[in-house]
Amino acid sequence: METPDLEQRLRDRPGDRASWLVYGDRLLDRGDARGTLIRLEERRARCGPVEGVALDHEITGLEREHQVGWDAALPEGVTVLARRYGFATKIAVEWSENAPAVIERALRDPFVTALRIRPPAGPSDDDEEEEEEEWIELDEDGMPLGAPPVEAGALATLDLGRLTELDLSYFRVGDPGARALAASIAKGRVETLDLRYCGIGDDGLEVLAASPHFDRLRRLRLQSNGLTAAGVRSLGRFGRLVDLDLRYNRIGADGADALLAAPFIGSLQRLLLHRGDLSDAGVKKLALADQLPPALRSFWRSV
Repeated sequence: METPDLEQRLRDRPGDRASWLVYGDRLLDRGDARGTLIRLEERRARCGPVEGVALDHEITGLEREHQVGWDAALPEGVTVLARRYGFATKIAVEWSENAPAVIERALRDPFVTALRIRPPAGPSDDDEEEEEEEWIELDEDGMPLGAPPVEAGALATLDLGRLTELDLSYFRVGDPGARALAASIAKGRVETLDLRYCGIGDDGLEVLAASPHFDRLRRLRLQSNGLTAAGVRSLGRFGRLVDLDLRYNRIGADGADALLAAPFIGSLQRLLLHRGDLSDAGVKKLALADQLPPALRSFWRSV
């Protein structure tokens, strides 16, 4: 198997340990210390506690020695959020005029499959949860609005088809951004999509749901957008959802009905909503719904 084909296989199957060992041998042939790291981490996964301590020390030393060099291929402005065997797998880029070019270059790195696009001057990934109350704005009803609107038409110029995870949280792109996003996902591998505080309404969500390129989507975060029951009805096109966050969207009892009619309802493992989002009548519908898995139905009976 040629190296590009092997890298594609590992992007598709990151847990394929045998293929990683083959790839590690090729790295060693060209003097890349990540080949050694692959061997060490594979040994670490199988060894006992005593040998594990020594291997942990060796792995840490190897990473400290080479990490700067390993990241040198990434463009300036990229923050690495997660790695596998020394390779960046998840990155963050703050949006700017140059962000599309930076993202395009960063996605050439062999194993980057997860991307966080931060809004300009938005919260960092370390302090986002702690500073959320300071960051968000509220409307006249006390509902969170997120950051001011950001022009995001350039999203449509990006080729994000390699991604399995995309995080746009707090990037207030609105419905135009949703349409641009639908155009930029051309190959359909995304399994996790975070659109919290993005200012997306029913129309924008319907455009995303109508795209054939989100058929693998399993985790969707839509906290604090402008969604109603009409938007919830479009969610039925995401047939594989197991994790759905709809907090701070006023979907009402009609939204509860729309959820219960969705094809994924029986497979949901997590559903995040507040009583105020549903109304008392909506909560009652979920609590009595045979379509919901028993654990979720039991939860709504206690709300």
